[in-house]
Amino acid sequence: MDGYLKLHEMLESALRQAGEEAGMLLGQTLAASLTDSLTFSKAAYFADLDDGVFVLTVESREEYPGHLYLVFNLRDAILMSSLLLGIPAPRIKEKQRLSIIEPDDVDAFGEIGNMINGALNSTFQSSLGGKAHLKLQGSKKYVPEIDPLSDDEPLPNGEYLMFRSKLEMEGQEMHYLDLLIPLELGNQYDPPPEPEIESPKETSVPEDESSSARSSDGTTSGIQDSSEEHPAQKTTAVAGTTGEDMIAIFEDSDEERKQLLESLEFTSFKLVEASLNADVKEIFSQGNVRLAVIGSEDADDRELAVCIKINAMRQDQPIPILMCAHRWTRTAVLKALKYGARDIIIKPSDPDEIASKVKRLCRLSST
Repeated sequence: MDGYLKLHEMLESALRQAGEEAGMLLGQTLAASLTDSLTFSKAAYFADLDDGVFVLTVESREEYPGHLYLVFNLRDAILMSSLLLGIPAPRIKEKQRLSIIEPDDVDAFGEIGNMINGALNSTFQSSLGGKAHLKLQGSKKYVPEIDPLSDDEPLPNGEYLMFRSKLEMEGQEMHYLDLLIPLELGNQYDPPPEPEIESPKETSVPEDESSSARSSDGTTSGIQDSSEEHPAQKTTAVAGTTGEDMIAIFEDSDEERKQLLESLEFTSFKLVEASLNADVKEIFSQGNVRLAVIGSEDADDRELAVCIKINAMRQDQPIPILMCAHRWTRTAVLKALKYGARDIIIKPSDPDEIASKVKRLCRLSST
């Protein structure tokens, strides 16, 4: 994930401290180490979720208003709350197997959550000049195909920064703690850099300066030879960086390709469509590619290969890639993001959802 270096450093320190302090509460050695950071939509995160999760809601107050979410694997939550309650190991295994979390577990895990929130709060306050305050609000369980997934539950729809921390405890099998921060709140904590404004280049040398640069033997100094004046002319432009702004669409289905074209007309960019087997370099030669959209039935190796080709060709000047598929697994989501996709969409896609993602990825006005 590009940028957010300050936020990454804050969370790396806070989560390490949170693991140590929660471990002391449990009487165990618990390590929480930040391993990855990605951009996700809620739909992508919960797509085909295999395990249940336990979500803690944290309110961010003062000059950074909003909410962020601590998402634990449900089995980890049951393990830690049970250890705090002194429940025997066989019973813990049974509760994990059946995804049983009782009122006592919720209360006990609330204590662990307060410990973790305290570590986050102290780090955020020191890093943000005391202008942020985090308060743990509540928790909820979500088990796929059992608990309802709505626009607001177990967390609101939207775009999130996900910071994943590996949890490790001696003698126990543990998973990850995911910290989900809405994109807007993440941009408050760690604002993106202002775009650089290029200074105008000199196109000519005043006559008096030109003459003063001549040496006594009639040669000139400080002025490049014409053979060196335009080195860019000696190199081939990177594919897809010249010409009219365009979006490249790779999709085998004629009907779904037509739907994508209609959904992208609002951009006023040139829209170039092709099949998944098309020559990527040839497609990119038709303009300045601002976005690549890859559509398919499944997010399989064939579709990911297109993603890999685009990134290999544009590794020095990467472009955002949006992948759309009817069927996603959690592994496929992570692979897509690993191979260069900036976001995903679950088909059938809603034009408003596509528009929202395209505006963000292409930095277009939201109006």
